[in-house]
Amino acid sequence: MDFTFTEEQQAAVEAAKALFASVAPDGVPSPALVPGAVAEDFDRALWAKLAGADLLSLLIDPEHGGAGLDAIALCLVLRESAKKLARVPLLESSAAAHAVQKHGSQQLKQRILPRAARGELVLTVAANGRSGHDPAELAVTARPEGDDWLLDGAQTAVPWAQNADLIVVPAHTTGGQTALALVPREHEGLTLADQVSTSGERLGELGLESVRISGTDVIEAEGAWDWLRDLLTTGTCALALGLGEAVLSMTGEYTGKREQFGFPVATFQAVAVQAADRYIDLRAMEVTLWQAAWRISTGASGALPATGDVAVAKIWASDGVRRVVQTAQHLHGGFGSDTDYPLHRYHAWAKQLELSLGPAAAHEETLGDLLAAHPLG
Repeated sequence: MDFTFTEEQQAAVEAAKALFASVAPDGVPSPALVPGAVAEDFDRALWAKLAGADLLSLLIDPEHGGAGLDAIALCLVLRESAKKLARVPLLESSAAAHAVQKHGSQQLKQRILPRAARGELVLTVAANGRSGHDPAELAVTARPEGDDWLLDGAQTAVPWAQNADLIVVPAHTTGGQTALALVPREHEGLTLADQVSTSGERLGELGLESVRISGTDVIEAEGAWDWLRDLLTTGTCALALGLGEAVLSMTGEYTGKREQFGFPVATFQAVAVQAADRYIDLRAMEVTLWQAAWRISTGASGALPATGDVAVAKIWASDGVRRVVQTAQHLHGGFGSDTDYPLHRYHAWAKQLELSLGPAAAHEETLGDLLAAHPLG
């Protein structure tokens, strides 16, 4: 096995590190101190820098102005972005554009991909269903009418919905399949109500009432939604990993300086053991992330479908990121709750990521179902 990243992937990481180095995690008000969203829009200045560094076009083919890389490269960059709590729709827009490239018509590719690569067109995905727990594809219906489709239903907690240009909405058809509709943010029959995430970011509750979408803006390819959902989930695991690594680094720096009884608390066995346990969590999160990203990127076969590897990555990311921030808060003592110190922001983001991924027990059940359906013997 060769776990070495390619030169192109490593170049993307170096570019991301250089770009995110100047990002301050406390660039917006603390979510603990504001009653609503911390900001009306995402970080447009950072978005422009990402476009200038060609980090918005990682997954887009060169013929459309992109780098032609894979999900591993995207996850590497997302990992760096999470270390600074970068407030940009990098995951959602990149994943949606890649879905268009992989499953969309040539006409749709030409209309969407070049502008997405330049950062001129921002996309997001409605992936949470009505409650965040039910399948997103069952929350909206799509029925054909002539050359168009009519969409009805609702989606909750859509990230960056008020600021994206297009929202990718999964919907089930009368034939029992799932289609992906690219819906403009301002469209007849579409309503958006404000919601606020645990991290203080603005979300949207999407309502669709007989929303008419041209057939050219609908992707009907079989498996397109399953693939997009797995990519979004894997990217979320990359965010959890990057955040966890930043938090453990903060904890190591703090406990190395904080003294009790004349010694740094990092030298106490109880502190060292807890930090070591969290390091092991992060390494498990990392290896399961790259396994899932590799399966998605290459389409390689395995004993289980790629969904099984994604489920394992979700189990570790959902539980692991929670354990890391809880231990960090404990080892920081009361200092971790100081709103002038960024740890509480990381804790809020970690909780939002955990909620987005869902409980580990649910993913274990999914993995069990896959094992039952695909005996390893």
